[in-house]
Amino acid sequence: MSTKKKRVPKHSSENRERAFWASADSTDYAAWSKAYRVAFPNLKPSLKTISLRLPEMMLAELKALANKRDVPYQPLLKMFLAERIALELQALSGKRAG
Repeated sequence: MSTKKKRVPKHSSENRERAFWASADSTDYAAWSKAYRVAFPNLKPSLKTISLRLPEMMLAELKALANKRDVPYQPLLKMFLAERIALELQALSGKRAG
């Protein structure tokens, strides 16, 4: 394995950069053994507003659950979605490894 790392090419758009990194091996471009963690405490996640149609009963049940937890229903829905997405991704990565 070569210790000399390749130079990351300049990309004309974010989509082209995504395509590049989807197929490139980052170990050819970065010395990960020398990497360290950094924190970005003031970084705000980008949010996208969506329209979501739910059955009235489902929305009523979600609001009731949120009320019992004393939280607004939209953050509760985001939490439920995040938990389920994590489970699904974990299940997918387990299938690939096996």
